[in-house]
Amino acid sequence: MSEQTSIKTASPRKRPAGSAKKGPATAAKAAAEPKVAPEPAAITPDQRAQIETLSMNLARAAMTAQGAIAEMALKNAERPAALTPDPFHVAPALNEVMSRIASEPDRLLRAQADLFTRYMDLWQSAARRVAGETPDPVATPARGDKRFADPAWSDNPVFDVIKQSYLLTSGWLNGLVEGVEGVDPMAKRRVEFFMKMLTDAFAPTNFLASNPAALKELAATGGESLVKGMQNFHADLERGGGQLSIAQTDYQMFTIGENVATAPGKVVFRNEIIELLQFSPTTEEVFEIPLVIFPPWINKFYILDLRPENSMIRWLTSQGVTVFLASWVNPDASLAEKTFEDYMREGIYAGVAAAMDQCGVPRVNTVGYCIGGTLLSSTLAHMAARKVNPIASATFFAAQQDFSEAGDLLLFTSEDWLADLEKKMDEGGGVLSGQTMADTFNALRANDLIWSFFVNNYLLGKEPKPFDLLFWNSDQTRMPKTLHLFYLRKFYGENALAKGELTLDNVRLNLKDVKTPIYVQSSKEDHIAPARSVYKGAQLFGGPVTFTMAGSGHIAGVINHPDAKKYQHWTNDKLPPTLAEWQAGAVEHPGSWWPHWMAWLADKSGGKVPARDPAKGKLKPLGDAPGTYVKVKS
Repeated sequence: MSEQTSIKTASPRKRPAGSAKKGPATAAKAAAEPKVAPEPAAITPDQRAQIETLSMNLARAAMTAQGAIAEMALKNAERPAALTPDPFHVAPALNEVMSRIASEPDRLLRAQADLFTRYMDLWQSAARRVAGETPDPVATPARGDKRFADPAWSDNPVFDVIKQSYLLTSGWLNGLVEGVEGVDPMAKRRVEFFMKMLTDAFAPTNFLASNPAALKELAATGGESLVKGMQNFHADLERGGGQLSIAQTDYQMFTIGENVATAPGKVVFRNEIIELLQFSPTTEEVFEIPLVIFPPWINKFYILDLRPENSMIRWLTSQGVTVFLASWVNPDASLAEKTFEDYMREGIYAGVAAAMDQCGVPRVNTVGYCIGGTLLSSTLAHMAARKVNPIASATFFAAQQDFSEAGDLLLFTSEDWLADLEKKMDEGGGVLSGQTMADTFNALRANDLIWSFFVNNYLLGKEPKPFDLLFWNSDQTRMPKTLHLFYLRKFYGENALAKGELTLDNVRLNLKDVKTPIYVQSSKEDHIAPARSVYKGAQLFGGPVTFTMAGSGHIAGVINHPDAKKYQHWTNDKLPPTLAEWQAGAVEHPGSWWPHWMAWLADKSGGKVPARDPAKGKLKPLGDAPGTYVKVKS
């Protein structure tokens, strides 16, 4: 058979069954016929049940939220309107800063061009990632920013772009304000704080639709997480009496005197302002000169005695120190007119006198923590002016005397703020509520103390974890009107103590008259009493001053038990004109600063005497530690 024959007789390719070769007419007819969409895949009974459950739970969550808001409205119906056009009193400062920005169009155009360029980089990066590349991010969260910890913020391209675009925009806004020059420094600082609050509030993590962790929880629980979140929201409104009070921990897990504030001792003295606690010794001998601690009256004292393993009080007694501590009253309306002088006389003077009487000694060592340190330093100047000297040494934990460079609380002390505070205190019978104080301190660290719990409690529907530090943080005290306004105006507003212009009991105070040996502790990351502010105060005293800087912040920098082996501290025997010079000559040491302080304190504490039982002293015990004042809730 020839090749030609073979080709002719080859079998044609078979078509699929039921198919036929379409001619032109057949093809045209097929094109003219309407196309029928394929039937959607049937929803399984399980999927239908999941959708129904999700729908029901979303409805339940909405009804719970609506009910909570309606209840809040009813509770607040008779209260004065809380909404104002400018609740943060930032409008004048914002106007000044924005006017300055507008007066420099070249700078504004450069800033806008820079933002556009960075967005172009972000879009190109996103396109490259879609193409399978792994480009470096254009914007990354700051070190320590926990908001974007969920892996989806990096693994999912959509959420990654949302995250980076937020970081670009918020960084640009904050940087624009930070770079402004030629305006009042306090106005600029106020706008910087407000802009940070604003950009933190609008973070995508704070919204259900743009939070991948919340969306995953919503899907995994069939909407139960959102129902639970709205129940938490309702409970927080009820606990706040119609005002939102976001829970930061499980408050039922802690009881004062049982699992916090447990160091044994006795109440050996009481007046309207303080209960004086004397703690039981844990050594056979103690130093002759006792130590009297004056913590801040804005908080409860047990930050110094949260747990046995981190208790400063227990550690001091283990070092052979007889420890006294002033537990401040949680004042009600009957104490509204108590003054700064009253707290000096009935707090510092009375506490020191009672401790000397109890131990039979002519002098004591003292500690002032935060605002308690401001009162103690004022009292030292008052004692110096009166030529009395019952204090052998004074130690200050995160305490300010010079408020010219005070922390962010300075932003809440303008006359507009003070007018608002005075109005609130008048409505509260002459005291500022503990919740108002808590809200102010929480605002200083909004991401950690507000928004993280907003997400956890409401978007994720989880209960806050038990945490003794946050239990203490929420246990704020009330503030007497006369005392509080005096403190804010005279110290934050006028900086009167540092200027030598403060008068107490008709005595003008000058810290240069204080020759008492002083130990000053500061913390490198303190946002309430910044190290630079504390350092300026340390230079005001007329006697020998030892300055130390600890790692971490206002709380962890102070409460750092040596056994924890955390952070570090810096020492320098000299006290040059500026903090920068001090830091340049400082030596870094690992771990807690407590042993360094204890070596300094031991040198000021005399010889050893038999341990003192607080139940057998000259003063009759009035009850067991931690006393009654600390248990009064606001």
